[in-house]
Amino acid sequence: MRKPKILIIYTGGTIGMRRDANGTLVPFDFNSIEEEFPSVRQLNVDIEVDKKMTPIDSSNVTPERWAELARIIRDNYEACDGFVVLHGTDTMSYTASALSFMLENLAKPVVFTGSQIPMGIMRTDGRENLITAIEIAASRRSDGSPMVPEVSLYFQNRLMRANRTSKLSAEALNAFDSCNYPPLAEVGVNIFFNDDDIIRPSAETAREPLRISEQMDENVVIVKLFPGITERTLRSMFAIEGLKGAVLETFGTGNAPTEEWFLETLAEAIGRGITIVDVTQCRSGAVDMQLYETGLRLKKIGVVCGRDMTSEAAVTKLMWLLGKKLPKSDFLRELSKPLRGEFAE
Repeated sequence: MRKPKILIIYTGGTIGMRRDANGTLVPFDFNSIEEEFPSVRQLNVDIEVDKKMTPIDSSNVTPERWAELARIIRDNYEACDGFVVLHGTDTMSYTASALSFMLENLAKPVVFTGSQIPMGIMRTDGRENLITAIEIAASRRSDGSPMVPEVSLYFQNRLMRANRTSKLSAEALNAFDSCNYPPLAEVGVNIFFNDDDIIRPSAETAREPLRISEQMDENVVIVKLFPGITERTLRSMFAIEGLKGAVLETFGTGNAPTEEWFLETLAEAIGRGITIVDVTQCRSGAVDMQLYETGLRLKKIGVVCGRDMTSEAAVTKLMWLLGKKLPKSDFLRELSKPLRGEFAE
């Protein structure tokens, strides 16, 4: 049987650093991965390393960077069986969420991973994260189809749906969590795949070529509510020239102030064509706009319920759908339904 071919794409981040003879952190050469980690040979995979993408600090990531990454995956899609994307942890959930929407008709694994400790440090978590991500990307079912044919994020013994993740710790090795969706796989002595929780393409989709939607509209904002937010502050945010969408981080299950100025400000923004999506500030749980009066009033003026979407998924989905320039009715329909498993129905 032919060995699976996995493409490693290093975009930057802590996982790609090691110490040189002088003790200085320098970029790790992933072309020599089998020499550095002989255990990789036991995976029985062919590994290629992308040389096109220039590594950057993930704090500098932009939608243009996401489009570049999507093009690399598209251009290598037929030749490769899976992809491992190495990314800085600070914005990995944003990039991974964005790619989950941008890669259309995806039927192969795209596994994001990174590390909290540089690859060249003895205690690095990057070694296990990288090797396991490669193994997962190469894993096949009994019928030969990919085990996890969606965009995922692997970190510290858990594989998670990419657009369900958030970075929750700046220091812990289990830095990421998927609070509202179970892991796609759990790693111990063996890898246990939670088959029922994995999205699989239809037979028709699996036969279609990968398409990418690389136009992302950046005219969006995240508005986090807090006690003491003023009318002037809120109005100034919604008065941003060219603004088309906003992710409103509300309290609890979607609660917000009931002052008339607050609702009037949102209603005026919606009247000007700005789409507002309501998500919760809480790490877990969902927005329920039917539960309390405040939620009902937000729904009445046209705020879209984000259910249990993360802010990362909500803002990248907004960018992606706005970039498609759909008619308003089609745009709102697509925004209100799960397209890549980003929220529960």
